[in-house]
Amino acid sequence: MIVYSNVNYGGPEQIKRRKLEKPVPKADEVLVKISYSSVNRTDDGFLRAKPLVTRLFTGLRKPRYISLGCEFSGLVESVGSSVTLFKPNDRVFGFDDQKFGGHAEYKAIKENKMIEKVPDNIDLKKAGVALEGAHYAMFYIYKMEKFHNPKIFVHGATGAIGSAMVQILKAKGYYVEASSTTKHLKIVKQLGADKVIDWQKQDITHEASSCDVFMDAVGKSSYAQSLKILNKNGLYMSSELGKFGQNPIYSMINPLQRLLTKRNIKFPIPKTRKKEASDIAKLLAQNKFKPLIDRQLPVSEVHKAFEYVQTGQKLGNISIKVS
Repeated sequence: MIVYSNVNYGGPEQIKRRKLEKPVPKADEVLVKISYSSVNRTDDGFLRAKPLVTRLFTGLRKPRYISLGCEFSGLVESVGSSVTLFKPNDRVFGFDDQKFGGHAEYKAIKENKMIEKVPDNIDLKKAGVALEGAHYAMFYIYKMEKFHNPKIFVHGATGAIGSAMVQILKAKGYYVEASSTTKHLKIVKQLGADKVIDWQKQDITHEASSCDVFMDAVGKSSYAQSLKILNKNGLYMSSELGKFGQNPIYSMINPLQRLLTKRNIKFPIPKTRKKEASDIAKLLAQNKFKPLIDRQLPVSEVHKAFEYVQTGQKLGNISIKVS
């Protein structure tokens, strides 16, 4: 099979076309012929091994995964002898941020991992970009559910995480304000946000209403900034480590932060579970979540997708057509 992978850590120039043996599924595995994948900030971080701690999971000196591409969609090619949840020709989508493999013709994955059948009303292209941002958003939303009828501000609602978060929050009936770049204000409004703020022209701490949860989906704010609009006992979360890597540290000493500021800060660590894939499949089937696609590129041009992700300008997701 053909794969596009980085033999060494670094920039997009490290990605090369290679030919490997087609995987043979083990007894509890499903072999998927991949149709679509994506390139996102998760992939880019592992391509460059940033932060450095990622090397503890993917290889200290060189990457040990077959290829990048943490999400995928396609058709089941074959199944192992003990598999009961899937059969050949099932349309499936999945997420794997441990072994990756989305930028390859075939991927083997255990049936109890984060893989689910694609709803009938969704094509494989959209399914191929439906899990990365949405599953991260889910774990932040779990932290919000302790509030009764909270008001939520989503900073950066045009990325994969932010755009999914606005839609899922609205599906749950919450009041949501969100920020966007000037040219994408209309799109964020269409996602369901009750109020949209142009962060390029407006000061979000002046324009946003007081809120119970401040969720930074792009890592372009700070805990100190959030204090200007967070209600007492409100919660700040960010999808990024922070300028100095402070967000996980602040989260660990949250009792002290709460004592000093009367506010909370959390840094949830998302898990890779079938439950989230099943929940997202239901939202897709109900048309309550529609992943945004900025553009599509063939897997032979996957390096261009990484270059575009690094500009920080993408809207939602970049779709990669594999087969």
